[in-house]
Amino acid sequence: MNRGISVLFRAIPLLTGAVSAALGGYVLAHSTGPSARVAGLVLVFLAAVCLCLFATAATIVRQLIGRFTALDRFGYPAFGFAVAGAAVGYGLCLLTERRRPPADFVAGSAVFGLGLVCVCVASVAAISTRYALIGENAALPDGSPPRSPAPFRPAAARTLVAVPVLAAAVAAAWATVLLANGGGGDSDGRFTAGHVVVDLAIVCVCLIGLAVGLLRQIQSTYTRRAGIRWLVVAGTLGAMDITGGLVVVSLNPRPAQLATGYVQIGLGLIAWSVLSLVLLLARVWRRDAPSADRIPLIPLAAAGICLFLSAFLFESADPDVIVAARVLVGVGAVCSALFSLASVLASGAAGRD
Repeated sequence: MNRGISVLFRAIPLLTGAVSAALGGYVLAHSTGPSARVAGLVLVFLAAVCLCLFATAATIVRQLIGRFTALDRFGYPAFGFAVAGAAVGYGLCLLTERRRPPADFVAGSAVFGLGLVCVCVASVAAISTRYALIGENAALPDGSPPRSPAPFRPAAARTLVAVPVLAAAVAAAWATVLLANGGGGDSDGRFTAGHVVVDLAIVCVCLIGLAVGLLRQIQSTYTRRAGIRWLVVAGTLGAMDITGGLVVVSLNPRPAQLATGYVQIGLGLIAWSVLSLVLLLARVWRRDAPSADRIPLIPLAAAGICLFLSAFLFESADPDVIVAARVLVGVGAVCSALFSLASVLASGAAGRD
């Protein structure tokens, strides 16, 4: 990886995040109504996910170009966790505010869920501070013993995995509460918030697979069987996201629920984009994989689908469907940022060949 390419891969998450944040700010400033507020806030905090992906990509890139410093080792993960904390905190503020409008309940739930996704991505960034060791471990034959001493102490390794697991569990628990109490006067809001948070919990689970794969390759305890297991989990959950969205779109004529279905499809595409990273780790571990450099096309294709679907939905006159169109722009931005991270991992694998 040369310096120019390294700058490009770090710039992509920042640029896509800027697009999402700028659109969110524009919607909040120039559009009125509760639907616009929900869309604007979700777009702003989808940009937060892009920032955390930038921290992860930058952590790996700096190692690949031989410029990784002690400040980088601490700074990038700390930046990711700070962004995650801001997102979680703002979501909780919206949820706990007295006399909040229904739109803030939906927006708060979505922002809280996006903050938990940011926590998972920041954990991946923290694990990636030892990414350079993967090349040394991958050069060893199968059956080689784990690294001694281990790059991460047992307590640190357990913590790095426990953090995204806890984030996924919290998201799943909050989604269960929302859906279990969705029959009241705020049923539409709880339906939307519940389904979105379920899908964000699924994204968190897929990121757990990425975190575990990176950690085990760094510790030299990775096995292809475990990698395939996480591929099946991530692929199944992503398919559940997309299938659930298609079912909602097919069976619910109400605009608010139609919008929820389209957003579910977009979040399923994010899950499959994360799946491409898990697939990449499995493909290149201790073997030649000439087709590995094509795997980053998966999140790139997902980004394109999101943007085309968004353009289609912008033709609707219903404000609830317009929410989905706006949110899908931000979802496409996250998929583009995941394309950058996948390209970085593919470059790292090519450098080991």
